[in-house]
Amino acid sequence: MELRQLEYLVTVAEEQNFTRAAERLHVAQPGVSAQIRRLERELGQELLDRSGRSVRPTEVGAAVLPYARAALAAVANVRLVVDELTGLLRGRVALGTVTSHDIDLPGLLVAFHREHPAVEITLSEATSDRLLESVRAGRLDAAIVSIGAGTPPGLEVLVVDDHPIVAAVAPDHELAAHPVIALDALRARPLISLPQGSGLRARLEEACAAAGFAPQIAFEASDPDVLARLAARGLGAAILPGAFARSRSAQLRVLTIDPTALRGRLVLAWRAEGPGSSPAGRALVQHARRALTPVGGA
Repeated sequence: MELRQLEYLVTVAEEQNFTRAAERLHVAQPGVSAQIRRLERELGQELLDRSGRSVRPTEVGAAVLPYARAALAAVANVRLVVDELTGLLRGRVALGTVTSHDIDLPGLLVAFHREHPAVEITLSEATSDRLLESVRAGRLDAAIVSIGAGTPPGLEVLVVDDHPIVAAVAPDHELAAHPVIALDALRARPLISLPQGSGLRARLEEACAAAGFAPQIAFEASDPDVLARLAARGLGAAILPGAFARSRSAQLRVLTIDPTALRGRLVLAWRAEGPGSSPAGRALVQHARRALTPVGGA
């Protein structure tokens, strides 16, 4: 029995077709068929039912497949351990990010690729809630997200920004003459915000609930620049990160909310120590922690 025979068996079972399996394995289709026949002769049982339009495992084949997959996974893990100890990483890493921040993610990922060229990298964007769920579930190795004062359960974080969240209005808005407002001044006013699931929206709803009212969201969009443009046209008060809003002071009047009821923390989040993190994933987290300057850092 050879590992390649087990690999061929698993691939054919997943593809339900010898030709597609051969294409996925980058080998000739007759070779796949011959090796599986050889395995069947050695075991004395047919493992695949070839009688239908699609190839399916026989009862014996279905019983064998979990062990075949376990054997292949064990060999892959042996390679990963050896690669880790010798300084050569392979595999795949997945990083997630929210859309609004000033972190140089392309630079971070280029540097990681130079250090570990054999590692495949994927990057995805989503709301903070979805990204945190994906990190906990192991679909992402790490994510740049916006959170409140506490650390989400099951995760570790590195705080890379801690900023006030402000209201921004058009120059002729009735609140524009008041550079500092109370949170209650936003009660029953049309607000412009990121959608639910975003960290900024969660902070807004938490602060308003603590003040005894629900925010009146008139417009929402996933792009902060769209929020700023809507506010500049007089459609309401946009809730934005302070630095972002102040960078658009030519079109907007930035209103500080006092006392500072709204603050956002941008963090790098990853799973707390435990099983399931690959060597490549741990290397990505270590690299990102070195590359990102934490709040209060040098």
